[in-house]
Order: sequence, then C-alpha cells, then structure tokens
Amino acid sequence: MPDKKPMPEKFKNKYRIQSSRLQNYDYAQNGMYFVTICTKNREEFFGEIIDGKMILNEIGKIAENCLQEIPQHFPHANASEFVVMPNHVHVVIEINWNNIQQCVETQNFASLQCLTDFASLPCPQNKFGSQSKNLASIIRGFKIGVKKYATINDLNFTWQPRFYDHVIRNDESLNKIREYIQTNPEMWERDRNNIENVWI
Repeated sequence: MPDKKPMPEKFKNKYRIQSSRLQNYDYAQNGMYFVTICTKNREEFFGEIIDGKMILNEIGKIAENCLQEIPQHFPHANASEFVVMPNHVHVVIEINWNNIQQCVETQNFASLQCLTDFASLPCPQNKFGSQSKNLASIIRGFKIGVKKYATINDLNFTWQPRFYDHVIRNDESLNKIREYIQTNPEMWERDRNNIENVWI
C-alpha cells in the first residue's frame, strides 16, 4: 500500500532549505545590515585581484554602479559601505525611513536603460508595495539589475540563489565590518570565497 504520510512528516524536512534570515525579525525596520551575495559556484565574473586591488571588468562595474544607485530605487535605503570582489559582493545596507526622498523609483533595477546612463534615469511617482520595503526586496532588485544587464549584453553571468545577512547591532560591530570590507581585496589570498583556497 502506498505511503500516505504528509510530505513534511514523510521526509522530516530533509530536503527543506532553511532560510538564513532571523526568525520573526522585521527586515524592513531602520537598521544596518551586512550582506554577502555570491555568484553561482563562486565563479569569478566581476574581475580579478592584482597586487591587492580589485580590478573590475564590465559586469563588475555594473554591479558597483547598481549598489551606488540603490537609493534611486529604494529611497529608504543605501549601500553605506561595499566592495565588489571577483565572485561576491560585500555590502552594508542602511535602511532609514526618516530619509525618504520625494522621488520613488521602481522596485527593482530592471528599468535601468542598460544601466549605462545613471544621470538621466527617470523618476516616476510610485508608492511602495508591501514587498518593496525589506532587505530581501532591496537585494533582489540589485541582483535583477545586474543580471538584466548581463542578459541584454550577452554576458555569461549567474547569481547564487540566496544571500547571507548579519544584523549590525552596535557601532563596534559596524566599524569592524567596514574595516573588513575595505581590506577585503588585500586579503583575497585567504578569502574563504576564493575557490583556490577550498582545498587548503
């Protein structure tokens, strides 16, 4: 007779992918969030490290530009510190609803005109929906923008599906994270995201 157990009980959540988000935490509230976003299989799509400095290629420059343009799409947020590495991005996202601007853009970066002429971006009057307020929607919008540019320009590029976050709770932690981001290119030889270090 076929096993009629409900799916969750049958497999005991064996194949369930756990979220990296904190349970019951409001990721739309004011705060600072340290986020790491990786490329698929840690492939080095964004450029290379030479003499401790990150040399961005075309898609790497687009990723950097998209980070800088976050407030144009999410006026309650900005990338206060970031670095684009060969196969990942580290960024501190600040959400501050007290700094809302009058101009509200779309919920993702897909409307950018090939992401090359940022100064001339239109700024229609929209209101945020319930899904456009939190950290996940900001990161999703950023990732969509970079991916769309790659697709339009026939560039090989793929993100890892999820991202990693850490809620920054005090100035000491923030300062350490900022220093880590700023020195990340210098530490590439020992970076855990450097696939050459996997078997070390």
